Amino acid sequence: MSSIKDLVEEANKKAVENMMESEPVVVDVQLAKDAIPGFKEGMLLHAGPPITWERASGPLRGAIIGALIYEGVASTPEEAEKIASKGEIELRPNHEFNAVGPMAGVISPNMPVFIVEDKKFGNKTFSNFNEGIGKVLRYGAYGKEVIDRLNWMRDELYPALKAGLRNAVKDKGGIAFKPIIAQALHMGDECHNRYFATNLLFAKEFTPYLVEADLPRDVFKRVYNFMVENRFFTLNLGMASAKAMTLAAHNIKYSTIVSVMTRNGTDTGIWVSGLGNQWFTAPAPIPKGVYFPGFKQEDANPDIGDSSITETAGFGGFAMAAAPAIVSWVGGTVEFAVENTKRMYQITYTKHKYFTIPYLGFQGTPTGVDIRKVVKTGITPTINTGIAHKEAGVGQIGAGIVKFPFEVFKKAFEAFVEKYGV
Repeated sequence: MSSIKDLVEEANKKAVENMMESEPVVVDVQLAKDAIPGFKEGMLLHAGPPITWERASGPLRGAIIGALIYEGVASTPEEAEKIASKGEIELRPNHEFNAVGPMAGVISPNMPVFIVEDKKFGNKTFSNFNEGIGKVLRYGAYGKEVIDRLNWMRDELYPALKAGLRNAVKDKGGIAFKPIIAQALHMGDECHNRYFATNLLFAKEFTPYLVEADLPRDVFKRVYNFMVENRFFTLNLGMASAKAMTLAAHNIKYSTIVSVMTRNGTDTGIWVSGLGNQWFTAPAPIPKGVYFPGFKQEDANPDIGDSSITETAGFGGFAMAAAPAIVSWVGGTVEFAVENTKRMYQITYTKHKYFTIPYLGFQGTPTGVDIRKVVKTGITPTINTGIAHKEAGVGQIGAGIVKFPFEVFKKAFEAFVEKYGV
């Protein structure tokens, strides 16, 4: 009979192998209510673990307000607040629907979402469209310019992307995103807070299909410019791809590999493969970083967003050694970026087969956070992140670095011991 130790080892090997062998492909865009199973009117999805309006942070409240105005459920911020405070909308975590969204991560029924299909394991994952930086919904802004942009994304960007993806699917089954991430890591991106190369690689592959869609010239120009000038356009695709990878590693009996790491601006939360969809939470820390002119550390909200799914899958902040220029955006030094990647090897199960770092002799990126190693070493995942203002309506004020709290991994380890009798 195999020992518990052997069973855990076998399960973890399978989990990280699945994670690395997952084949996420961008196949379509649809409205969220039509694309995401179980999603319905009267519901809003959000980043992080479960949260109520009463405990929601400023940026998450701002995004909820903006989503209700966008949906036509409310006509003013005051009306939206009243609806939300009365519990007239259902708030659910994105991850419970195989979806992800950056920062507040709010997805409403009539927002278009990308659909990513894992060609290896058959799972489908979802993410909303990225608005860009500054005053945007995901950072809790909800002014007229925010709603106007969301309307344009639904009315013009969405059908254009759908037409282009239809051509890509006819030609080769869609746009495979794992090879784009792998190449971008060799071109200076880490694919969490730096997507310059990723955007260009995606645009290079997708633009011919957009041309084939035969859009009106002015529409094509606006859509193309938005894709290549929005430095975070492909962030949501990277996140949906990472969600597909980690989903392939989820629900494996005896596995101690982390399959979700996320934050909602109030709490951080994780899932562990062998513990299913059980949430382990602790208060979200405040990032330290670089602030836009006029803002300072005291203005910052605790960390927020599903985007740490990138680190969960073995890139993002774990691959900072591949992206030394990231420090100009999130702060720190090149030496810190390299050291952080090296430190993450101490709490992960393996080195990625396909995501490699030239500066480290083409070593694979640290992949598969293991709760046993976190508890043993006291080292917790360090990620890079955007920073939202703590008040609703303001938006993004900077970018920085944050460490996940040790407590969530300790709680998960204790639950694992209790469940499996280790």
